[in-house]
Amino acid sequence: MLKNTLRLHPRGLAVLFFTEAWERFSFYGMRALLILYMTEALLLPGNAQRIVGYASLHVFLETIFGPLSVQAMSSQIYGMYTGLLYVTPFFGGLLADRVLGQMRAVQVGGVLMAIGHFLMASEKLFFFALFCIVVGNGCFKPNISSQVGDLYERGDDRRDSAFSIFYVGINLGAFIAPAVCGTLGELYGWHYGFFAAGIGMLVGLSVFTFGQRYLPNDTNARSVVKQRGSSQQPSSTHLDARAIAVLCAVALVLTFFWAGYEQQGNSVVLWIRDFTDRSFFGLFDIKITWFQSFNPLLIFGLTPPLLILWSYLARYGREPGPVGKIIIGCCLGGLAYLVLALAASVGYVGVRVSWMWMVVCFVLLTFAELLVSPVALSLFSRVAPLKAISAMMGVWFMSGALGNYFAGVIGSYWERLPKSWFWCGIAMTCFVAGLAMCALKNTIESMMAERIRA
Repeated sequence: MLKNTLRLHPRGLAVLFFTEAWERFSFYGMRALLILYMTEALLLPGNAQRIVGYASLHVFLETIFGPLSVQAMSSQIYGMYTGLLYVTPFFGGLLADRVLGQMRAVQVGGVLMAIGHFLMASEKLFFFALFCIVVGNGCFKPNISSQVGDLYERGDDRRDSAFSIFYVGINLGAFIAPAVCGTLGELYGWHYGFFAAGIGMLVGLSVFTFGQRYLPNDTNARSVVKQRGSSQQPSSTHLDARAIAVLCAVALVLTFFWAGYEQQGNSVVLWIRDFTDRSFFGLFDIKITWFQSFNPLLIFGLTPPLLILWSYLARYGREPGPVGKIIIGCCLGGLAYLVLALAASVGYVGVRVSWMWMVVCFVLLTFAELLVSPVALSLFSRVAPLKAISAMMGVWFMSGALGNYFAGVIGSYWERLPKSWFWCGIAMTCFVAGLAMCALKNTIESMMAERIRA
């Protein structure tokens, strides 16, 4: 089905699809192991002191947050790392717009990320490895995303479906990664998993390099100005400024959604490890990292019927607009964590709850993700000014930056709160995002209409 769908799109979409799939393999392979690696090995007393820069960071964080356990410190580092992963794309977008162009920025980013994954083999260079991945990701992410949009004209109806297909590529890598990198890390040693993640990044970089001829020419500020020339309309500058303001507001609001959603790699992993019965009908125990394949696996299964549903509703004029889909997604995210709150409240002390609770949670989170992430990405691609397309993609990732950082801060309270309260608090962050998007709905839809007429 995917092969037939790709035939309806430019060949460049297939190149970007598989490049992103392998890049996400490397990212999610590393993420599947990170919080377990820190809490069970790297940050244990006697080990952490060997890490270059750890002592200073530990003192700094404890000055702000008070004494931090191994788990709380791990959560803080996780939040800062994943947050910075979404900060640097803003600067990587600017660098591509002004200097490198999207092609070269993606290649530079891929090389840096591969180096970072391989450096994870050295405990001493742990922070330097994270730094390489963060900087490389900043060059890679906004520019490969903007290239998807550049394959199509502004009014091309295939644009939204292209981003949904691209999103399947993201989750193809995310599905395979825990099964490969996670299993290697849990059974044979953490560094085997990290090494596999580095290999995946090199494969993705090779796909991109050999498929360049099918990709669009770089779109940057200088080329756009040159193309527009004297055809720039007097009102476009004002319209561009309004578009930027609206998109920044959307990014800020969705920070709350990501703060809840991104617990999947942090407190959700700890919940699975310590409070979930992982026995698969008595046959075997499900690996902790395998649970992180649930979400991408569900995306494969739920994306096609969701697209069919939108197509069916569109024929009768009842398909929700982009803002409506995002609002529904935020609410479903809140419901997902209420499921865990219910599981925590019905469980008994010392008794683990069934892994089926996690299945229900992941189903709701998957629907939430499908209604927020690709839709918002398409919204940014559709509304952002052409002369700043990569930079505005960076603003979109900035939303994830703040969300991921706050996810780490919130996760540091995991040991201090009753688990039902903790999950209710996470649910509230998603509901707040939905309410805020309701307040912005008319403004965003007005801006979209103006952009189409421009």
